[in-house]
Amino acid sequence: QVQLVESGGGLVQAGGSLRISCVVSGGTVSSYAMGWFRQAPGKEREFVAAIDRSWSGGSTQYLDSVKGRFSISRDNAKNTMYLQMNSLKPEDTAVYFCAARRIGIIRVGPNEFNYWGQGTQVTVSS
Repeated sequence: QVQLVESGGGLVQAGGSLRISCVVSGGTVSSYAMGWFRQAPGKEREFVAAIDRSWSGGSTQYLDSVKGRFSISRDNAKNTMYLQMNSLKPEDTAVYFCAARRIGIIRVGPNEFNYWGQGTQVTVSS
């Protein structure tokens, strides 16, 4: 059974940086398309970033508002995915979820993903 566990969330001041992680068990991170989503209170879950499976080239896609600030990556040896977040803004405050998609091509809709973590809270103070 595939399980995803996020960690690394916390409280950070605006302009600061944070790296969140997603450890995959029961599956191989390199064989999935992986994604990060976030959900703020009262809002729908939104796509943040995704990376396709390793042998598809590892291409990435980002939400426009995080381009140039966030970076998604994967460490196959550790079976872990990361989201490096720089120049954080208060509007980035949300619960961040990692997700895995059995078909290894990038998609941005939450319904396209098969496995989900429980989420990690990221709070950016102004």
